[in-house]
Amino acid sequence: MKTPDLPQNEQERLSTLQSLTILDSAPDERFDRLTRIAIKLFDVPVALVSIVDKNRQWFKSCQGLDITETPRDLSFCGHAILGDGAFVVEDTHKDERFIDNPLFIGQKHIRFYAGYPIRYLDGSKLGTLCIKDVRPRHFSDEDRALLKDLATIVEHEIQAVELATMDELTGILNRRGFNMSAAKSLSICRRGGLPVALAFLDLNEFKPINDKFGHAEGDKALRQFATILDDVGRDSDIVARMGGDEFVILLVDADQKAVDEVMKRFSKQVEASNKQRELGYDITFSYGVVLMDSDKHQGIEDLLSEGDVLMYKRKRKQSR
Repeated sequence: MKTPDLPQNEQERLSTLQSLTILDSAPDERFDRLTRIAIKLFDVPVALVSIVDKNRQWFKSCQGLDITETPRDLSFCGHAILGDGAFVVEDTHKDERFIDNPLFIGQKHIRFYAGYPIRYLDGSKLGTLCIKDVRPRHFSDEDRALLKDLATIVEHEIQAVELATMDELTGILNRRGFNMSAAKSLSICRRGGLPVALAFLDLNEFKPINDKFGHAEGDKALRQFATILDDVGRDSDIVARMGGDEFVILLVDADQKAVDEVMKRFSKQVEASNKQRELGYDITFSYGVVLMDSDKHQGIEDLLSEGDVLMYKRKRKQSR
């Protein structure tokens, strides 16, 4: 079987994929409904919403198979995301790319595949909506149009999920999005024995900014704060606005020294931003840092609770 080539924008595609909350997320009826429809509509034994990760394809929805992922090198979907339209293999035994395909459905080799790329808002192809069969079959233009329609609905559902996890004002994750992403990161770090830290941040004297300069200026201050926090975070870190003027950053594979370095960079960038501001106020903040302790912290809520307490202790000291 021929290993699929990488898309020309592979790094950008992966960056978009990693920024979303879909990978390794829980089953979702809105996607399962669409794969069930695909099975009925095309009379096939298998339908998938397949997300193509760096080295694997992971199934957000899977009807007809009892697995959740396969190696990317063996995937049909890795080929499908290279094009813009439907990717169809009517008979794997007549296609030199797939004639020795090792993948099975039940006890039989896959003989037919059709997949349509799933795109995100920036145009990145995240994966496919695909169907598979153990029989060779013809796939008409009408079939291709129907598959495209289902893939478009999948795109809309992904966008709806992601937009529901984003903070509309600042463009970073909201509380729901943070909890989803952080839970996955904590699970991975626990399995790998990696250290985790959380910084809980709160703007000081934010209400006077709104009162004196107006809510539009207050919103601008929140956006600037979020942008700086997102910029200083590493690719593996998770940044979110928890609500109001409260923010968090979860630092993966980070000890106290690494946290101190990130917060030092953040403080310097906030100070630089203050010097460039034309209106007469500075953005200041308080924060609390928690290092993950598996014996003490059962999950993300424990980290958030302790970080909140530590942040307010620091805030009270600063106000004296």
